[in-house]
Amino acid sequence: MTAFLLIWSPKKWPWPELPDIAKRVTAGEAVTDVWGCGFARGILPGDRVFLHRVAQEPKGIFGSGYVTRAPYEVPDASTKRGYRLCIDFVYDWLVDARHAPVITRDQLRVHPFSVQTWDAQSSGTIIKPIAEGALEKRWAELTGKRKPPPIT
Repeated sequence: MTAFLLIWSPKKWPWPELPDIAKRVTAGEAVTDVWGCGFARGILPGDRVFLHRVAQEPKGIFGSGYVTRAPYEVPDASTKRGYRLCIDFVYDWLVDARHAPVITRDQLRVHPFSVQTWDAQSSGTIIKPIAEGALEKRWAELTGKRKPPPIT
């Protein structure tokens, strides 16, 4: 399995629904979402995604999920291409990152996490295998083991 970063900058996208979505995910509801993935066309259903808050404290990883639909084009007049790439995914863990992430940006600065560039400018960055393995292990320690939701 491959893992990718999905970037959230509260400066660019306030996301007022985040507290409600986090509550629904915590309650065990299968919540799906759509997210821009930059130029990453190689994301496949079943791949892992981790949500990373950037640009404003508190920074860090605050959610995860599994891709349910590979990248597809969505019309977007604000881009030079006239479209942007998006993926569909289902959350398996999400917290309200306005209060605190699960793994802070400072924790991501130490080895083996430090081999990864976490301050990506856009979503869709692949997480390097060494960082991915360590991230999955630490994520499971902090959030508990969960089975991936069925990919439909």
